[in-house]
Amino acid sequence: MSVNAVAELLRSAREHRQAVGAFNVIQIEHAEAYAVAARRTGCPMVMQVSQNAAAYHGGLEPIIRACRAVAQVSEVPLAVHLDHAESRELVSQAIGLGVDSVMFDGSALPYEQNVAETAEVVAEAHAAGVMVEAELGEIGGKDGVHAPGVRTDPREAVSFVEATGVDALAVAVGSSHAMTERTAALDLELIGRLRDRLEVPLVLHGSSGVPDETLRAAVEAGMTKINISTHLNHAMTRRIRQYLQENLAVVDPRKYIGAGRDAVTEEVVRLLEVIRARRVQ
Repeated sequence: MSVNAVAELLRSAREHRQAVGAFNVIQIEHAEAYAVAARRTGCPMVMQVSQNAAAYHGGLEPIIRACRAVAQVSEVPLAVHLDHAESRELVSQAIGLGVDSVMFDGSALPYEQNVAETAEVVAEAHAAGVMVEAELGEIGGKDGVHAPGVRTDPREAVSFVEATGVDALAVAVGSSHAMTERTAALDLELIGRLRDRLEVPLVLHGSSGVPDETLRAAVEAGMTKINISTHLNHAMTRRIRQYLQENLAVVDPRKYIGAGRDAVTEEVVRLLEVIRARRVQ
């Protein structure tokens, strides 16, 4: 999937009040599960590799190359995306490895520094034909995430997008990363105001903690890219644990990891229906 195709996918989804699913890859089985889900639903999606996943594999290259290999043989378009990179060096490496898009996360930096560094990333990425997502506001862990001061301000968001030239913006509207319970309450009114003020697609991080009905409402309010990771790891781990408990003599990891992979596929198919994901036309 080319950067232009990714941008067009998000633009079209935004226009039709639909969403594109973006799911994290920790090991190759995740990528394989997403390819199967894409084939079953006809929905293009984004396969995301985080800074932490790169560290787990001892570097970015092995897992990015694996994702690109899966994407190249997929019957339905799959984008490969670098997620939550705080390292400029990692961004440059991902661009060199041929990703379709990158997310530079400068949200922990002072505002002016975030603007300056994000603009530099945009210049580098766009020169290589790579789309850029950035973050404004604080979407961190659970503690304090619902405090009013960490929400994205629409006026500041407009200035940020104009100053940086980013193609998509992750905004803080009440979700939180790594939630293991789906209890997050989103500020739907703020999502609507952000959508009305901004021309770029909005990205919801921390969607694992958001209940189905709230995810639907968030898409209707204006969210376009829905990032989910922890919830899918839950599904995989639960199925693997069940398989091992029921098959005490098993030693072939393909048996139980394969069961976990199937569980991820099933849940992605279900989630794509929840968010009314964009289908191939």
